[in-house]
Amino acid sequence: MNDKIVVCIQKGGQRDQAESFARRTGSVIADKPGKELTVLFDSKGVSLTGYGLTYQGDFENMLHRVTNGRLQHEMLVRAAKSEKEGRRAIDATAGMGEDAFLLAAQGYEVTLYEQNPVVAILLKDALRRAKKHPVLKDIAARMKLVEGDSVECMSKLLDPVDVIYLDPMFPARQKSSLINKKLQLIQKLEPPCSEETDLFDAAIKAAPDKIIVKRPLKSEFLAGRKPSYTLNGKAIRYDCYTL
Repeated sequence: MNDKIVVCIQKGGQRDQAESFARRTGSVIADKPGKELTVLFDSKGVSLTGYGLTYQGDFENMLHRVTNGRLQHEMLVRAAKSEKEGRRAIDATAGMGEDAFLLAAQGYEVTLYEQNPVVAILLKDALRRAKKHPVLKDIAARMKLVEGDSVECMSKLLDPVDVIYLDPMFPARQKSSLINKKLQLIQKLEPPCSEETDLFDAAIKAAPDKIIVKRPLKSEFLAGRKPSYTLNGKAIRYDCYTL
């Protein structure tokens, strides 16, 4: 774990959760936020602060993408479209869960794998708050977070899965100054990342009906493997592999 990350517990913060996180990550508990990266537990939940910025996961900013008929226009939803009852998906590169949220809104029961403990606890807290939201709660209820390595987790799957989603671009998607300044904090983390080939191989061995891979528009195919078909957007594309 990054030895520069500290844990800070302020009024209203969940002390048990904070102390457990500090033990698991070998982080120091400090009296006040550090100048660099601090995982802050307070009355609002869990956030990441540092470098003059603060970031907290929030699915409420996804509302406009899943209401008023907009959901079906999402490229990922089009790529994963299915009317199957009880459909199940895995997001093997969960990040902050936005893409998994779209899959859950489409009706999938989604299992999210996230290996970085800081990202995982931010996502866990965002899901906790979403499950209390009058509109988001039904979607969030279909999302289950598992903290762990995706390759290892997929090798232990027992139940069949319809879709496995891979977005190996996270978190360092772009170096542009246009990127959300708060997400710059997430980019300062150094997440362990499985080799793309290992990730793809594990997804194939899990034998889903479809693998969907998010790629920058002009990038090479993941692990050099040509998809069954592709959906292209302005800056990204979705490579779809039907098995």
